[in-house]
Amino acid sequence: MPFFNGASTIVDEPSMDKLKADNDLANMNKKKGTSMDSDMDNTCGSTAILSGGSTEADHENLSQTEECSETSSDVDVDESSQTETGSATSTTTTIAVSASVPKTLTKPKSKAESDPYADVRDRIEALSLHSRMVHAHHTQEEDNNATHQSVPFFAAWTTYLSYAILIFVGHVRDFCAKLCGQGRYIVRSEDTGCPADDFTKYAPLLKSFEVLFTRRIYHRIQDAWNRPISSNPGAKVNILERISQDGNKTMEVLGTLDALSQEDANIYAKGEYFATVSGDRVTRRCLNLASYNYLGFADDWNVTCREGVMGSLQSLPVSMGSSRMECGTSKLHHDVEEIVAKFCGQDDAMAVNMGFNTNATTIPALMGRGDLIISDELNHTSIVNGARTSGSAIRCFRHNDTNHLEEILKEAIVLGQPRTRRPWGKIMVIVEGIYSMEGEFCDLRNIVKVCKEYGAYIYLDEAHSIGATGPSGKGILEYTGVDPKDVDIMMGTFTKSFGGMGGYIASSKDVINHLRRKCAASSYHNSLSPVVCQQVISSFKVIMGLDGTNIGKQKITALRDNSNYFRMRLCDMGLHVLGHYDSPICPIMLYNPAKISAFSRECYKRGLAVCVVGFPATPILMSRARFCISAGHTREDLDVALEKIEEVADLLMIRYAKNTFFG
Repeated sequence: MPFFNGASTIVDEPSMDKLKADNDLANMNKKKGTSMDSDMDNTCGSTAILSGGSTEADHENLSQTEECSETSSDVDVDESSQTETGSATSTTTTIAVSASVPKTLTKPKSKAESDPYADVRDRIEALSLHSRMVHAHHTQEEDNNATHQSVPFFAAWTTYLSYAILIFVGHVRDFCAKLCGQGRYIVRSEDTGCPADDFTKYAPLLKSFEVLFTRRIYHRIQDAWNRPISSNPGAKVNILERISQDGNKTMEVLGTLDALSQEDANIYAKGEYFATVSGDRVTRRCLNLASYNYLGFADDWNVTCREGVMGSLQSLPVSMGSSRMECGTSKLHHDVEEIVAKFCGQDDAMAVNMGFNTNATTIPALMGRGDLIISDELNHTSIVNGARTSGSAIRCFRHNDTNHLEEILKEAIVLGQPRTRRPWGKIMVIVEGIYSMEGEFCDLRNIVKVCKEYGAYIYLDEAHSIGATGPSGKGILEYTGVDPKDVDIMMGTFTKSFGGMGGYIASSKDVINHLRRKCAASSYHNSLSPVVCQQVISSFKVIMGLDGTNIGKQKITALRDNSNYFRMRLCDMGLHVLGHYDSPICPIMLYNPAKISAFSRECYKRGLAVCVVGFPATPILMSRARFCISAGHTREDLDVALEKIEEVADLLMIRYAKNTFFG
C-alpha cells in the first residue's frame, strides 16, 4: 500500500491573557538574547489545522466559536523540518507547542479570513439547501431546466458522425493492411516467436470488433488514461511523463531527460510544471482533480494516520497470506468490522480485500436461481457482474424512477416467475448512494418506502457516499434521513474516503454470519492487509472524533464547501454539469469523442490531472469529464483549476448550456 505524504499539525488555541503575558516575556527574553519556556492553555476547546501555513475553519461551528476566536491568536510556525516518504518529499509545518519553543503573536483572523468562501457563502448554502430539499427530502419542486440538460442536437449528430467515420476508416485501413501484408497491427508468429500468433493454426483470441475498437479508436487517445504517478494522490500530484514511438500504439515512461535530444530536453526543463523525482525521472506537477481522496487523508496522512499504521507493522505482517476462513484473521480485522458496524448503525460487518469484489462476490452469496434482482440502470459494473453471476433473474428500472420501480415490483409479485408463475424466492432492489458517473444522490427515501410496501429487500452501495456525505459523514442514510435499520444490506469501500483499499458489508448478524461462510471474498480470497486495516481504523477514528480532535468534522465541512463551490462555478460557465449539490463528484459533458482526448490533453498542458470517460464506460453519446473534489483542495487551488477549465471550455466549445449549437 502506498503511504500518503502530508503536512498538518494540531494546536490548541491559548487564551488571550496567557498569550499577552507570554508575548511580554518573549520580548524581554528576546532583548536578552535568550529563549523562554512556556505552556499553552486551551480555553476555547477548538483546534486549528495548519497545512503548509494555511488554516481551515469549521464553518458549522463558526457561530459557536466566534467569540472565542476573537479573543485568541494564531501561533507562528517553523517551516524548516522536512519529511520524506518514498520518492516524494513534503515540507511539514511544525508548531511551537513544547515548553522549550518560543511563541509570538499574529493578528487574529477575521470571520472572512477564517471562511475562504465568506463572499459566496449565502449563495452556496442556498443552492445546497434547495438541492437537498428537492432530491433528498422532496419538499420542493425540481427545476428541470437547471438539472436535466438534453443532449444538443448538433453534438449528438456530430458524435454519431465521428464514430461512423472512425469505424469506416478503421475497416479500410485494416483491409489495406491485410491486402498488402504490412501494417502496425499485422502479427506474424515468426516475428513474435509465439505459436498462437499463427492464425492458420489458431483462431483469433479476441473478437473482430473489440480488436477494431482498440486499434482504431482507443489507441488514438490512450494517452488520456493510465498515467503513472510518483507521489501520493493528494491535492497535488507528480505524473511521470510518457512518450510513444509508434503513434500511440504503446506508451512508455520517459525516464530522464537523457533519453531526449538536447533541444527536446531543454523544452521539457523550461516547462512551467516540470519536476523531477528520485533518479531524475521527469514528472509533471499537476493539481489533482481525478483521484478518490474525498476527505484528504492523502494530504495529511503523516499527522492523521501515520503513527497507527506504522505501529501496526511492529506486531503484524503486511499480508496474512490466507483467507479469512483459514488463518487470515487478526485482531485488526475484528476491530475494523466493529467500528464499521458502529459507524453504519448495523449489528455486524464483514471486511473484504477489494471493493469491486465486495459486490461481485456478495450478491451471488445472497441471491440465486428463483430469485429476482431489480437494479437501477446506472448501477456500477461490479453490481452488474455480481447480479449476472448469481443466476437470478434481473430487471432494471429507470434511473431514480421510483414509479417505474413500483411497476416492476407489482408485475413481479402478480405474475411470478416466467413459465411456472411460481412466486419469486426473494426480491432484492439494488441501488447506489451516489452514482459515480453522474454525481447524483439516490432517491433513497422513496425507494425505501416502495420496497417496504412490497416486501422487497434493499441492497445499498455506498462506495462514494460513505464518509463523504451527511453532517458526520455517515453517507446517504444520514443525508436523506433514512433509518439504517430500513436498509437490509449496506455495502461500502475503504478507497474513496478512508485512504485505504477493500470494502465492507454491514447488516444483521445472521446475514453477516451467512456471508462469512458463503461469500467467496471471505472463503477464498486473501484477507485484507493488517496495515490497511489500521489505516481504515485510524481514518474512522478521525472522522468520528475518537482521536480527540475535530479534524474529521473539518474535513467533511471542507469537502462539502469545496464541492459546492466548484459545481456552482462550473454551472456559471455554461457547462452541462451533472449531479447534485453536496456531491463530491462533478461531471461535465463533452459528448463528441474527439473532445475526450482533447479536454484531457489541454488540461494536462495546463497542469491539471483530470479523468475523462467515454464509450463503453458510458453510453456512446454521453462522454464526459469527471472531477473528484477533495477536502485537501483549497479555494486557491480550485480557482486556479476553474480558470484553466474555462480556457479549455472556450477552446473546445463545450458551453452547451449557453450555446446548444456550438457550445
